[in-house]
Amino acid sequence: MTIPGKASFAGVTDWVFDLDNTLYPASCNLFAEIDQRMTGFIETLLDLDYDSARKIQKGLYVEHGTTLAGLMREHDVDPHRFMEHVHEIDLSKLTVEDGLRAALEALPGRKFVHTNGSVRHAENVLGALGLTGVMDDVFDVEMGGWIPKPYRQNYDLSRQHFGLDPAKAAMFEDMAVNLEVPHADGMTTVLVTTDAPWIADEPAEKRPGASADAEHVHHTTGDLVAFLRDIAG
Repeated sequence: MTIPGKASFAGVTDWVFDLDNTLYPASCNLFAEIDQRMTGFIETLLDLDYDSARKIQKGLYVEHGTTLAGLMREHDVDPHRFMEHVHEIDLSKLTVEDGLRAALEALPGRKFVHTNGSVRHAENVLGALGLTGVMDDVFDVEMGGWIPKPYRQNYDLSRQHFGLDPAKAAMFEDMAVNLEVPHADGMTTVLVTTDAPWIADEPAEKRPGASADAEHVHHTTGDLVAFLRDIAG
């Protein structure tokens, strides 16, 4: 974990957080359940066995940025139907982490969630984490015209929606590829890493925390709360 201190974030007044595996630890396995539900959706949709559905899912994920984007383009899937299915999950895996709310509230300026999920999912997760009311706004994939991160259109629309000045903004993500555009636009970037066992099943270029040494990653941390506390001083 790099501990940058306040100086590295001097002038940052807008704080943008990915949701899944970023605001909550990947080790709680919540996203692993979402991932399994994506596979199940494809099993039913295409009448496939699990292994075949899994292979298609990961292929779509790599080629199109998200499984949903690939299903929409290649199989004309209704995105709302897909979202409702994959987000029917057990949120009891999430717990209120001591200090997270206080650490977020201590950051100067506005706080946002930028997710490839839905607003409803974000609100449910934030509630389970004890973060209701902490975030100023949420930007989801539907607001991005169903074009997900890491594609530029998504970031351009989110920047307009939030009214961001990239030079005064920081973005926290669990996937390095999703920090490429923010870095190019002038945002400070932070990669949240993990050693959760389930990520071994993910495509190498999509694994949470992978490419931590990439030039578009300014900082890395495996402990979000400690990192935020250090920034806030």
